[in-house]
Parts: sequence; C-alpha cells; structure tokens
Amino acid sequence: MLEVNNASFSYQDNLVLEDVSFSLKRGQHLSIMGESGSGKSTLLKAIYGLLHLSEGTIHWDKAQVLGPNFNLVPGEKYMKYVSQSFDLMPFTTVRENIAEHLSVFEQDTHEERTNELLKLIELVAYADTKVKNLSGGQMQRVALARALAQEPEVLLLDEPFSSIDQFKKNDLRFNLFPYLKEKGITVLTATHDPNDVLPFSDELLVLRNGHAIAHDKTEQLYKNPKKGYIASLFDLVNEIPVSLLRSNNTGQRSVLVYPHELEVTAVSGFEVFVIHSYFQGNHYLIEGLTAKGLTIRFNHSERLEARTKALLNVSASFLDQRL
Repeated sequence: MLEVNNASFSYQDNLVLEDVSFSLKRGQHLSIMGESGSGKSTLLKAIYGLLHLSEGTIHWDKAQVLGPNFNLVPGEKYMKYVSQSFDLMPFTTVRENIAEHLSVFEQDTHEERTNELLKLIELVAYADTKVKNLSGGQMQRVALARALAQEPEVLLLDEPFSSIDQFKKNDLRFNLFPYLKEKGITVLTATHDPNDVLPFSDELLVLRNGHAIAHDKTEQLYKNPKKGYIASLFDLVNEIPVSLLRSNNTGQRSVLVYPHELEVTAVSGFEVFVIHSYFQGNHYLIEGLTAKGLTIRFNHSERLEARTKALLNVSASFLDQRL
C-alpha cells in the first residue's frame, strides 16, 4: 500500500503542497487532477523521491520513501516515473532504448520482452529508427515502454499522453491501462484529460492550490461532485439555482448539472433563450440564457435555432440524489 501522510513541500518560500494525505492499495489506479499549478507534478516527484518533503512522510509497503537528502541517486528502484521530459538516448534506436532498461540477468528474454513492449506502444515499425528522428509523441511512447521494461511495482505518469496525437491516444490508453491492471502495477496518473481518468482509474485525487480537496472513487466524484471546480475537471457544468428546478423552493441553494443531465421538455421546466448551437458529433451543445441572464449549456439531439425558446428540466430522482 502507498501511504502519503501530511505531505508538504515548498520551492523556497512558495508553498506548492500542503498537508496532502491519502492511501492507495497495491494494484489500484489513482488519477490526480487539478488546474495547472495545483501541485500534481510536485506530488509525483515527491512520491518518487526526487524531492525532499518539508513536512510529512511517504511509505510504500511500510518502507519510507526517502528524498534526495538521503539518497545519492534520487528515485526509488521499485518505482518508475515518466515525466514530461522524456530523457531518452537520441542517437540509439527505439529497440536499444527499451532493451537498455531490461535486466542484465535475463538476457535470454530481452528480445521477446522488447517486442512485447514495442507492440504495446504501437512502434514495431519504428524499432530500428533512431530516437532523434521520432516525433514528440513517439518519443513519449518510448519513454513509457522504458519505464515498463522491468515491470515496476509503482508507475508514476505525468501527463502521459500530452504529446501524442488525438487519434493515437485512444488506442494507447486501451492498450496501456488494462495491461497495467493485469500486471498488478500500482499506477498514479497526473492529468488534465478526463479521458485518461473516467474509463480507467479506480480512484481520483483532486488538488487545488496545493491542497487535496477531494479523494474518492472516480465514479462517485463524477456523479456527485460537491464543488463546481471538481465537476469542471470532467466537463462543462452548470450551477443552477434549485428554485429554477423546483418552483416550490425559494432558497438560495444551487445544484451542479452537467449538460447531458438537462432535458428539453414540452410542458414543464424553466425557460431559456437559445443563443448558439454547437455541433458535437452525436449531439448538439446548446447555449442559452435564463430570464435573469444565467448562461445554461445543455445537450440536445437536434440543432435549436438562435432566438428561440426551450424548456429544460431534470428528473426528480436526479435532483434528490444530487442534493
């Protein structure tokens, strides 16, 4: 089990992490989300042992992770950290970059293992290409394969698909994350992209200004976000006064509603004045205004003409659950 207890870290006088605590069972996948500067990368570096905490401790299976103040070569051997700077050998081939990280005691399996990883990252055709001739996204995939060469117990991924083309990201996600789950590797992924998170991570940790503001099962945080900031990490979100959704409610309370949770109705609901319709492939994202000027975004199967009106509502069961 990974245990992070009251972790704090500062760059000079700039406090980047403050009192962050969580635990993660072996073989589980935790995603870490938050806006830029929230402390995601710093937390991964501290867990790996690249940074020395100003306060708190980090343990993996009761062994304390010690930072650069204690280790001549920072970084724990049973962990691998894939950063946004790839640290590859540019004048050797893709195959050589991967093989260089395999165990010297298992020479007879090197070729088989290298080929397995080349297939995983979908670079078989580039096996004998020098790394300096690859694109940034291809280099990122090689960095992933190198980190997996000796099957670490813990894999730390910092924006692992940030340089990879969108059409290739989906294939790579569905190759990589199930593979890691099958191997029982504990994974922590720092990301801005909900597509890295929703289908694959067991748990989600949300950071804001260096503080952990939420930690729960991913599905739970998505379905019942307690703050607009949390919901906005997944999708657009509306903060709608309950009085608009329930006519008998006169309080000041609001509820968070994703665009797909609003329904266009024929007879009941609150009225919006349509401003724009944005094509989203299998639906339209509609932007409208309430009578009091509140912007509302909702999904609909068809384009709605600007300057027309629509009635919106949510199910009673949804509202009871969200409140």
